[in-house]
Amino acid sequence: MGSDYVVDDKSDRRLYIGNLDQRITEAALIKMFSPFGKIVSEDFLWHTRGPKRGEPRGYAFIQYNTIEEAQLAKEKMNGRLACGRPLVVHFASEKYLLDAADNSSRGIGETSRPKIVGSSSGQMNRGAKIAAIKNKLKTMEEESCRMKKPRQGDNIT
Repeated sequence: MGSDYVVDDKSDRRLYIGNLDQRITEAALIKMFSPFGKIVSEDFLWHTRGPKRGEPRGYAFIQYNTIEEAQLAKEKMNGRLACGRPLVVHFASEKYLLDAADNSSRGIGETSRPKIVGSSSGQMNRGAKIAAIKNKLKTMEEESCRMKKPRQGDNIT
């Protein structure tokens, strides 16, 4: 299947670039990735509503003219620091792998949650975000209680 072009080969030339610092502009992104080949399209994503409206979303897509150019850019740029943050560069068709890896680092006890497949936005849904925040708060409260109890006991004796 690697050399067959029956499947839309755009996905083989299109890269997902994530973990972008807010200071990285579209122009800077293009400048960083243009040494590896001819960029035929670029999608820099922005928040379209809410309190972050108009701010960068922290990821973008770049499509190269050839698969070889995209592969070279992926190899050279994945993990490279930009504004102090390591870039995450994958083929756009591999983004689901990134989502699974990203969810595994969210917190203890959340890795066993089933991933909802078919979300066109590629974002965590609202319910999952709320559940993650509640779990984090619960863990923090439990840690806080464990730390306070010995001190109260010390004061009594």
